[in-house]
This record gives sequence, C-alpha cells and structure tokens, in this order.
Amino acid sequence: MPVLVEATSVIIKRSAIDEKWPGGWESFVRDVPNQTLCADTLLARVGFMNPDDVESYINSLQKKGFIYLSKTDEDDLVVADQLQGLYVNCNWVRFGRVNHDHDSEESVAACVHVDDKGDPIMTPDWWKFEGSLSHTFAFAPSELVDKSLKFLRHENGVDVYLNKLTGEEVYSSRTGEK
Repeated sequence: MPVLVEATSVIIKRSAIDEKWPGGWESFVRDVPNQTLCADTLLARVGFMNPDDVESYINSLQKKGFIYLSKTDEDDLVVADQLQGLYVNCNWVRFGRVNHDHDSEESVAACVHVDDKGDPIMTPDWWKFEGSLSHTFAFAPSELVDKSLKFLRHENGVDVYLNKLTGEEVYSSRTGEK
C-alpha cells in the first residue's frame, strides 16, 4: 500500500527496521520522534517539516546501522519531498500522487514499494485530508524565511511565525530542539 508523503518524509524499508532496530518493529514505533508514522508491511514513513529534524533523524538511523546514500542498491531509507518527489534515485520505491479515499479531489503525494500494488493509502491514525498539508500546503524556502516570516515563539514542539505579508500566524512542527 502507498504511504503518505507530506512535507519531507523519511521512507524506510520495514525489513531493515525488523533487522536493525534494537527490539524490532514495536520498539521502533515507540521511538519515532513525532506522531507522523504510517506504515504497511513493506514501508514505514516518518514526516518532518524542518530540514534539521530530517538530518537529525537520519543520523540517528545511521547510528543504528541503517544505510543511506551508499550509491548502491543497499540503502535502507530514502527521503521524499511532497512537491519534488524522491531526493535521489531509488530502485525499491516509487513516488507519485494518488487519490485519497477514492476521491479525485483529494490527491496526495505517496510512496509505494515496487513490489506492492496495494490500496488504500496508509496515513497516521489521526490524519484527515481536510486541513492536512496535502490540502493546505504552503512552502517557504529557507532563504525567504527571514524576509517573509517573523519568529514569534516555540511552544509544544511547534515554531510559530508571523507571515509579514498576510499578518497571519503560520506553524512549523519541530521534532528536535530549537
């Protein structure tokens, strides 16, 4: 089954988790640093809104023996962006857009293992299309954040900014410390 890709998603082979994560799948689920995990029997996905959090998470996986950017077919994970797709070529996963819940108006980005033809898309338990990043996505490149956004505060794992153009508050979920 496809797994949801929102913001930046780390896509991990389930077989690598079973083999390399101390305590296996159940321990991995407990250790995921946020509430974005979704998975099928072949892939797991953990999403992030900040590049530093992505890098930190990948580093934590590599410390446990996961292979990333090896330039071989042995990689255990790949990074996918909701708008751009896969960061690097990967022979075990495909990126694309699928209709959520068979609704042609609710298209979402997703990754699917090449050996899987399944349906429906897997999402975090709490996720719903209405109000999701797939529905309301806005992107501010890092180089424009200082020009268009003013940092207001960090609360409950979320950075809160003021959009200088609209006067509205915008939010960026953070996994790591600011």
